Amino acid sequence: MTAKTRQEQIDDALRKLHAVVEGVKASVVVNRDGLLVAAMPAGNDEDVLAAMSATLVGLAERTLGRLDQGSLERLLVEGEESVMVAYPAGRAMLAVMIGKEHKIGPLLYAASVTAKDVAQVLAS
Repeated sequence: MTAKTRQEQIDDALRKLHAVVEGVKASVVVNRDGLLVAAMPAGNDEDVLAAMSATLVGLAERTLGRLDQGSLERLLVEGEESVMVAYPAGRAMLAVMIGKEHKIGPLLYAASVTAKDVAQVLAS
């Protein structure tokens, strides 16, 4: 059996996240420059989500650093219709959008696990 590529492993992690958390609209893995690494589902404005989430995470990290408050653990943005949560994932980050009508607790747990999985894949 052939070993999976990094891309396949990251795609699998995103598929699993969508399968275990009800209401996930979209998820992306983005490098620190805002370039898309992986997205689910494809064709869902993933480039915009990738660039904007990378910008928000970068700003949050600089703010925490400037205020001497340690490293970013997660970023949560709540809108009228959805919630976006972003987690650092090693050399990249994971951003996930969920419909506001869904419970966020399962997403917070599953996204943190997925971010750790992505970081491990990218470190290998």
